[in-house]
Amino acid sequence: MKAVVMRDKRLEVAAIADPVPAQGELLVKTLACGICGSDLHMFHHCELVLSNFKRANLPIDFDTQQDVVFGHEFCGEVLDHGPGSDKRLKVGTRICSLPFVINDRQFHHIGYSNQYPGGYGEQMVLAEQMVLPVPGDLPADIAALTEPLTVAAHAVNRAQLSGDEVPVVIGCGPIGLAVIAILKSRGIGPVVASDFSPKRRALAEKLGADVVVNPAEQSPYQSWLEVAAPQGYDINGPMALLGLGPQPRPCVVFECVGIPGMIQQVIQNAPPRSRLIVVGLCMESDQIEPVIAIAKEANVHFSFGYTGEEFHQTLHALADGKLDGAPLITGKVDLAGVSGAFDTLAKPDEHAKIVITFA
Repeated sequence: MKAVVMRDKRLEVAAIADPVPAQGELLVKTLACGICGSDLHMFHHCELVLSNFKRANLPIDFDTQQDVVFGHEFCGEVLDHGPGSDKRLKVGTRICSLPFVINDRQFHHIGYSNQYPGGYGEQMVLAEQMVLPVPGDLPADIAALTEPLTVAAHAVNRAQLSGDEVPVVIGCGPIGLAVIAILKSRGIGPVVASDFSPKRRALAEKLGADVVVNPAEQSPYQSWLEVAAPQGYDINGPMALLGLGPQPRPCVVFECVGIPGMIQQVIQNAPPRSRLIVVGLCMESDQIEPVIAIAKEANVHFSFGYTGEEFHQTLHALADGKLDGAPLITGKVDLAGVSGAFDTLAKPDEHAKIVITFA
C-alpha cells in the first residue's frame, strides 16, 4: 500500500507492506485522516516527545530508526476480519476508532507505532473492540474529527460545568476551536475566546464564540468582566479576593496554547477562585508562583485524552447535528500533499485542521 512514512527525519510517500489483521483485529481502508498538532510535535521533536512520554509513564513509544506512519484522527471502511473476530461489523461498514491496540502483552497507539500504521496510509489494522460504526450518512472527513473533538469534550468534562459559568478559551488553534464547539453544543456561554491571529479569531466566531478578542488590544479577562460580573466588580480588589459583596458568574479558563508562562499568566490575571483547565501540550519545563495561586484559591486541572464513552458521545453528537465540527476543516490534501501541509501548519495564520482524503 501507499503511505506517508516518517523516515530519516523526513516525510515521504512510499510503498510499504499491506498490514495483516491478527486475532480480534480488523483490516480497514482509510477514507479520511486529520493532521494533528501532536503529529507536528512528534515529527519535529520526536526524541524529546518520546522521552517526556516515558517520564510521564505514558506507554507510547516506537523505534525512531524504523518507519512510522502517523495518523490517529481517522474514518475508515472495514475490508476484512482477522481470526477470532466476532464480525459484528460487516465488510463495507464505515467506522471510527479509538486509536489504541491493547492486550495482555502490549499497548500500541495507532500512528505512533512501528507495528500499527496510522491513517496516513491507505490501510490500517485496528482492534475490533475499539471500533465504532459511523452513524447514518455522516461524511468521512467530518467523522474523522471525532478524535480531536473528543479531546476537547474530555477537557470540558474535566471542568465539571454546572451551566452558570462564563468560559474563557485562551488560544484558538485546533483544540481551542474544538473546545469552543463543544461548549456551544452544550449551551454553555457566553464564551470568550482570545487569539492573536485574525484568521483564528474569525474561526472562533464561526464556531460560536460570543466574545472574541485580540489579546494585544484587550485582556480576555476584561472581556469576561464585561459579560460575567456585576457593575463595579474589581477582579484585583479585596472584596473579590475575600468573596464579599455581589459575585460574578464563575470563570473557567481553558488554556489551549501550551507554551511556558501561560499557566502563570492565567493564575495572575484571572479572577479569584477561577478554574483553569490546561489543555495545551507544553513540551518544556514551566514555572508558577504558588503564593499567587494560593491567594486567589485557583483550581488548576490538567486534561489528557478521553474515555471510550466520550468518544462514542462525540461521534453521535456529530451525526445528530448537535455538534458542528465542519468549520474546523480549512484544507484537504492527498498523500502527496502531506509534507507540504506540515510546512503550512507550522504557520498558525494559515489553517486550523487539514484532512487527508483518499480517492
